[in-house]
Amino acid sequence: MKKSFTEKVNEAAKEVQEIDIFQLKHLLESKYNFSLVDIREDEEIKSGVIEDSIHIGRGVLDRDIEAHISDHSEEIVLYCARGVRSILGAKTLQDMGYQKVFSLKGGISEWIESGFNLKE
Repeated sequence: MKKSFTEKVNEAAKEVQEIDIFQLKHLLESKYNFSLVDIREDEEIKSGVIEDSIHIGRGVLDRDIEAHISDHSEEIVLYCARGVRSILGAKTLQDMGYQKVFSLKGGISEWIESGFNLKE
């Protein structure tokens, strides 16, 4: 049975934990040990990124994640523009055996709308 993009996102969202921008800001300010991964496309990151994030585009996330984060028990927060691709990416990483993966609800758009800083 074929599934639409929306159906795939809705299914993944049932299995993926999300954090909001305020929780992420707290983690960053408290120097909590986790990996923040920007999964937007190369063109998208030109407008800025959240401090301390690494970039692994969604299209190559499955292939490249282990080169950056080999410990499957490490906490990972994924973000994209609005929080949709990060849900799918988080589900993919969970399927690959990563145990503590979160998606940033609202993505970098909510981060910017709240006036939080970006690194260029």
